[in-house]
Amino acid sequence: MLASFCPVIRTSRIEESRAFYTGLFGFKVTYETPWYVDLARPALPPRELSLIDLGHPAVPEAQRLPVRAVRIVLESEAGEAELQHALSRAGFDARRVFRPPGRAPGALTLMDPSGVRVHVVAPA
Repeated sequence: MLASFCPVIRTSRIEESRAFYTGLFGFKVTYETPWYVDLARPALPPRELSLIDLGHPAVPEAQRLPVRAVRIVLESEAGEAELQHALSRAGFDARRVFRPPGRAPGALTLMDPSGVRVHVVAPA
């Protein structure tokens, strides 16, 4: 049985990515080095996410590429208006927020600093 699940995002923007996930989605840093960050949301089951500097020598040469074609879906407890307010408070670039055509209110797609698409579903 699966006990945990932790996506790892390879990034050249580790500080910006850490600020994105902690500032907008409430992840907490649980472990950090200059080239690796573990993030978690205290919940049952816990939500985890890791960031790794893709240029660090610990990353195999063949894997020193940024993430491609990944989409993360996060469910927000905040309504869409609250989420938009949090984005502006955090100084998030509004050009990185979009709603695909036909998408209902309460669903936004953001681009994290590494280019990962983050689809946020929020109550309307």
